[in-house]
Amino acid sequence: MRAKADPLQDSDYAALAKFRHAIRHFQAFSEVQAAEVGLTPQQHQVLLAIRAASPDEATVGHVAERLVLKPHSATGLVDRLVALGLVAREAASNDRRRAMLRLTDRAYEILADLSAVHRDEIGRLKPLLLDILSEFDVVYDRHGGE
Repeated sequence: MRAKADPLQDSDYAALAKFRHAIRHFQAFSEVQAAEVGLTPQQHQVLLAIRAASPDEATVGHVAERLVLKPHSATGLVDRLVALGLVAREAASNDRRRAMLRLTDRAYEILADLSAVHRDEIGRLKPLLLDILSEFDVVYDRHGGE
């Protein structure tokens, strides 16, 4: 928690509530979009994490770190994506014991479509998010920038 007591004002709670609402709205949007292509939200996040990773960091460990999961949970997600034909495991060229992950062509297509609609939704939410973040600037300044 916090190091010292710092009473919050009604406006602080309002800003936090708006922020949480905006995040939840985006999550709900993302859940619907993933379901429309037959994925769970976490499977979508795995594909995105692999796509965003450099080739030498696309491992189950990287997926676990990016999704804030235990390694065994990330392994299960990756296993299901391999079974769906969306992810392939390949031995690393410098260490054959290390499994690298790569997206299949089908995964690239699905992820491109999902990412485009997510980018558009973020663009639609941008004014609201910027407004909410500016409220946090006021809260932050009022509390002495701590």
